[in-house]
Amino acid sequence: MTDDAPETAEPDGPAAEPMRQETADAAEAPLPETAEPDGPAVEPTWRETADAVAPPPETAEPDGPAAEPMRQETADAAEPLPETAEPGGPAAELMRQETAGAAEPGGPAAEPTWQETDAAEAPPPEPAQSPPQPARGRRYEAFLVRAGEELVAWLKTFASAAVYATLIVTFGFQVARVEGKSMEPTLQDQDRLIVNKAIYRFFGDPRPGDIVMHYFPGDPDKSFVKRIIAEAGDTVRIEDGKVYVNEVPFPDAIPPEFRSREDYGPEVVQDAYYFVMGDHRSNSSDSRTWGQVPKKYVVGKVQLRWWPLTAATLF
Repeated sequence: MTDDAPETAEPDGPAAEPMRQETADAAEAPLPETAEPDGPAVEPTWRETADAVAPPPETAEPDGPAAEPMRQETADAAEPLPETAEPGGPAAELMRQETAGAAEPGGPAAEPTWQETDAAEAPPPEPAQSPPQPARGRRYEAFLVRAGEELVAWLKTFASAAVYATLIVTFGFQVARVEGKSMEPTLQDQDRLIVNKAIYRFFGDPRPGDIVMHYFPGDPDKSFVKRIIAEAGDTVRIEDGKVYVNEVPFPDAIPPEFRSREDYGPEVVQDAYYFVMGDHRSNSSDSRTWGQVPKKYVVGKVQLRWWPLTAATLF
C-alpha cells in the first residue's frame, strides 16, 4: 500500500504526466467536430442526432484503437445523407423538378388530368339541327296543326251531343211529328211535338184526358198519338157518337162536325191497359178498331206543340 502512494499523491510526478496528456487528448479530440457548427462534419451530426448521441460500447478510451473504426463506420453511415440534406444538391434539384411537374397545373403531368376531367364532365353533343325551313313551309305546318286541333274539337263536340241526345231521348224527351188527321182539331197534320217521357217513368201513371204517344199494339215499330179515354177497370160506352165512362159523359170539347154517329160498347178496360181514341172521332183508327193499348206501350205525354210557332201550345 505504501509503495503505490507516491503515484497518486504526487500530481506533478512522472506518472501524472501521461494521465494529463491522455485526459487532455480525450477532452480536446471531439471538440473540433462538435464545437464548430459550420464545419464539414457537423451536417451529418445534425441529421443523425439519434445515431450520434447513442454511446458506443467502448467509450472509455476515445482515442484508443477501438474508437477509430467506430468513427469510420459512423462516417460511412452518414455519407448518403448529403443527397437529401443538401437543399441545393443535384438530388434535391431532381426532386424539385419531379414535384413541380406533378404539382404545377400547367406541367406535362397535370395536362392529361385536366383533359380527362373535361372529357368526363363535358355535356353530350347536341343533336344536329335541321336547316331552317322557309316561312311558307312553317305557315303550312302551323295551319295543319290548327286544322287537326279543330277537327278533334268538333269530333268531341259531336260525340258529346250524341251521348246527351241518347240520354235525353231514352229517359227525358223525344221529338215527334203528327202524320194524319186523326187528332183534329187539336193537332194538325205535320205538327211538331215534344213528348215528355220522364213524367210517366218517374212521376205517375197516365190519366184519362192525356194526349199520349204510344206504340201500335199490332206493330210496335209504329207509334200513334191518341187521347186516353179510360183506364183499367173503367167501363166505356158510346151512344150516338157521345162517349160515356162509367155512365158519365166524357168531358171533351169536340166540335159536332168531328164526332161520330155510331154506338159502341159497353166494354170494360183490362188491368194495365188503356182505352184510347182520336179527337176526330169520325176519322180515327183507335181502340174501337184494334183494341186496348198495354200500359207498357205508352211512350210519354205530349207536352208541347212547338211547330208551327204561331200555333205553339203547351198541353
